[in-house]
Amino acid sequence: MNILIDIGHPAHVHFFRNAINILQEKGYNILVTSRKKDITIDLLDIFGIEHICIGSAGKGLYGLEKELIQRDIALLKISKRFKPDILLGIGGVCISHVGKIINKPAIFFTDTENAIWINRLGFPFATVVCTPDCFRYRLGPKQTTYSGYHELAYLHPKRFTPDPTVLGLLGVGEEKYVIMRFVGWGASHDIGHTGMCLEMKRKAVKEFLRYAKVFISSEDKLPNDLMLYKIRIPFEKIHSALFYATLLFGESASMASECAILGTPAIFLDNRGRGYTDEQEKIYESVFNFTESLESQSLSIMKGVELLQRKDIKVEWGVKRQKLLDDKIDVTEWLVKFIERF
Repeated sequence: MNILIDIGHPAHVHFFRNAINILQEKGYNILVTSRKKDITIDLLDIFGIEHICIGSAGKGLYGLEKELIQRDIALLKISKRFKPDILLGIGGVCISHVGKIINKPAIFFTDTENAIWINRLGFPFATVVCTPDCFRYRLGPKQTTYSGYHELAYLHPKRFTPDPTVLGLLGVGEEKYVIMRFVGWGASHDIGHTGMCLEMKRKAVKEFLRYAKVFISSEDKLPNDLMLYKIRIPFEKIHSALFYATLLFGESASMASECAILGTPAIFLDNRGRGYTDEQEKIYESVFNFTESLESQSLSIMKGVELLQRKDIKVEWGVKRQKLLDDKIDVTEWLVKFIERF
């Protein structure tokens, strides 16, 4: 069977990489197409995944529209040569369009309810839409749900072992540390968002430094005073850094979910949130959701300070982590079986 996987974001690399290895070991032919977006290409190379780059991330609404047309055309040309039996992608608009044209099944994965335009452009053409069962919407007969999160495809204990050498790279011992994550707000589902204001970012750093070391990961360039705290570790070590962290604070839903799985408290700021971070707050009490309003930003900093002052917080969150893992599945195992059914 020929399988085409389109990867457009660093998180997509992690979601598919274990399944790619398993499917290749089983003898399936895998073709990966990629997109220049943040560290996507770097991660594919680090994990030894051969790929064909078919475009770069567009900027603004016009840039994203232009990119979509270009990627559709490039993917169609590749598909006519490769002749895939099945196409897969997260937010898979292009694979859905091309799959419909060449009359092959296209599997559209999503966990992002507010990716409105991506979902509208892709759902009608997809063969199947796969979502976590905590997805806020029911999409009709095309939808297949599973009891997990995207992040469980690579952070389930069967797939991930933390690397303690990251502590040496960070220059920390037994002391507490916080990872702050700020996104670039350049994706289609980010249009209209402002994120955390610079004044509040500085306030958060100042408050957290009273109780812990601070490391910042940011898609946008940081001002000089915050550059002092920029995290400087290899890309592939970030999940180990999250595992040993005392707190994650920021604007990344994916990282908040990763921390819920790894047993690290997470504070997530976003006006619309996600179905999975809602569930991780309400059922597992491991993620705290806030909005982008100034009042909510201030409250989120206060919550971070409260969490940093708790004793044995990692032990407490380890219990929450185990409850989550007991309830959820190994998503890579599910993914491989799902693909093989086609």
